[in-house]
Amino acid sequence: MTTTRPDTFTLAARQPAASVIAECLRTQATAPPRSPVARLFGRTPLSAESESWYLGALGELEVARRLDSLGPDWRVFHSVPVGRGSSDIDHVVVGPPGVFTINTKHHEGHDIWLGSKRLLVSGQPTDHLRNASFEAKRASQLLSAAAHALIEVTPVIVIVGARRITVRERPATVIVLRERSLIKWLGSRPAAVPPDAVDRVADAAAQPSTWHEAPSLEPADVAAFDQLRRNVDGARTRRRGWAIAGLLAILAALPLGAVSAWTSVMSALMP
Repeated sequence: MTTTRPDTFTLAARQPAASVIAECLRTQATAPPRSPVARLFGRTPLSAESESWYLGALGELEVARRLDSLGPDWRVFHSVPVGRGSSDIDHVVVGPPGVFTINTKHHEGHDIWLGSKRLLVSGQPTDHLRNASFEAKRASQLLSAAAHALIEVTPVIVIVGARRITVRERPATVIVLRERSLIKWLGSRPAAVPPDAVDRVADAAAQPSTWHEAPSLEPADVAAFDQLRRNVDGARTRRRGWAIAGLLAILAALPLGAVSAWTSVMSALMP
C-alpha cells in the first residue's frame, strides 16, 4: 500500500472514520460470501470480526455529520493518526472555546450508567473515561510542542444511539454527551481563544507530523463502505419482512376471537 507523504497532505482533507472504515473493509474481505438462501432470508453480510469496526464507523460518521454544522470559526479534523502505531483520534475540534478531542462510542440500544470515575455499558465496565483522558493529555503534549505554546485539550466522549443514559455523577475532567447534544454544548462554551490563536493551533493540528512519526494517510474506500452499508441495511429489511410475514401467518391461523383479544392487548400496550 502506498502511503501519502505527510508534507503533501493536511488533515483538513482527512475523511471521517477513515481508519475504522479501512479496518472494517480489510476484515470484511475475509468473510465467506453468503449463500443465496442466506441472502434471501436477510442474513447480515458482516463477519463477526468486522461488525465492531462497522458500528464504530457508523458512530464516527454520525458525529462527523453533526460537526459539519459548526460555523466558520471552528476547524475539525477527523481520524487523526497519533503515536507510532495504528491508533487515531476520532475527531479533533479547534474553535473559540479551545481544543477538544472527541472519542465516539456507538452503543446503539444499550443502557449507559455514568459515575465520576466509571462508565458502564449495559452493566459492563469500560475504559472509556480513562482512554479519553489519556487521549486529551497526549493531544495537549503534541499540539503544545508543535505550536510552541501550552495548549489545553478537553476530552469529550460522545455516545451514539444509547437507549438510556443514567448520570449518577459527572466526571471531573471528561465530558460525556449524547450525539444530539454535542453541537449545542460546543456552541455554549465561552470564547477563550482569540481568532488568530485559533488559526495557529488549527494550522498545527492540520499537520500529520504533529501527531505521528510516519502516518498512513491512504483515503478510505468510501464507495465500498457505502455498498456494504446498503447490503447490511437491505439484509435488515429482509429480516424484518420475514418476521412480519411470520407474525401474519400465525395470526391467520388463530381463531377470530383469539386474534381480537391479541389485537386488544397490543393496542393497550402501545402508546
